[in-house]
Amino acid sequence: MERRCHLKRNKKRLLYNSLQEDPLSGVVNLFDAAMVFSVCLMVALVFYMGIREFLSAEDLTLLKNPGSPQMEIIIKKGEKIEKYRATDQKGVGRGVKLGTAYRLESGEVIYVPEETEKEIAK
Repeated sequence: MERRCHLKRNKKRLLYNSLQEDPLSGVVNLFDAAMVFSVCLMVALVFYMGIREFLSAEDLTLLKNPGSPQMEIIIKKGEKIEKYRATDQKGVGRGVKLGTAYRLESGEVIYVPEETEKEIAK
């Protein structure tokens, strides 16, 4: 009978010690929860802002604020991203006309390339 009481005391002592093990263990769990929340928030922002195209492997050309003085062209080729801003300066030099752009009533812009002499000869 004395042995049973001794075993019960040992079990109670082990249970009590395991509960009192580390007072900061709850803080660690809060830190883990905060990390999961922050990652979820970042993923939600990526989807909301529409920049998931930049995370894909495809090439991309993006035109921001078309027609305004703050217009930007963003080009992504592979891992390289280039950003061009519109300026008030006029370009100077010689060149060849590449085609014509038309704005439809719906607001879409369609580019029609010029036929070159090489294409006509074919």
